[in-house]
Amino acid sequence: MGNIPILPTISTFFIVLSAITVAIGWWQIKQRKIETHRKTMTVAAIFAIIFFVIYASRTIFIGNTSFGGPDDIKIYYTIFLIFHIALATGGAILGIISLWTGFKNRLATHKKLGPITSIVWFFTGITGVAVYLLLYVFYHGGETTSLIKAIFGT
Repeated sequence: MGNIPILPTISTFFIVLSAITVAIGWWQIKQRKIETHRKTMTVAAIFAIIFFVIYASRTIFIGNTSFGGPDDIKIYYTIFLIFHIALATGGAILGIISLWTGFKNRLATHKKLGPITSIVWFFTGITGVAVYLLLYVFYHGGETTSLIKAIFGT
C-alpha cells in the first residue's frame, strides 16, 4: 500500500463525498426539509463534478491504469469494471435529469426519479471504490495506457 497515486485517490474521495451527501439529502427530504435538501443535493452534484473533472483530466492527459492483478481474475475485474462504467454513466444521466426536474419544480417526475437516481448513485460510489481498491490497494496497478487498452487489455 506504499505507493498509491494521488489523483485517483482524490477523485475517489470526491465520489464518496457525493454519495454521502446524496444519502444526507435523501434523509432531509424524508424529513420535509426541502430547502436544505436542495442545497445538499447541489453540494452532492458539485462533488460529482469535481470527481469527473479530475477523472477526465487524468484520462485525457495521463491515461488510465490497466488491471495489474492476477491474469486468472482479470476477466472478472473487466466485467465488474464494465458494470461500474454502465452504472456511472446511467447515474450521471439520471443525476442531471433529477437535478433539472428538481430545480424546475417538476416535482412529480423528480419524486419518482430521485430515489432511483440515489440508489444508482450509491452503487456507482460503492463499485467505484471497489475498482479503486482493486487497481491501487489490493494489487499494484498495471501500465498506464489509453482507456480502451486499460479496459480490454488490447
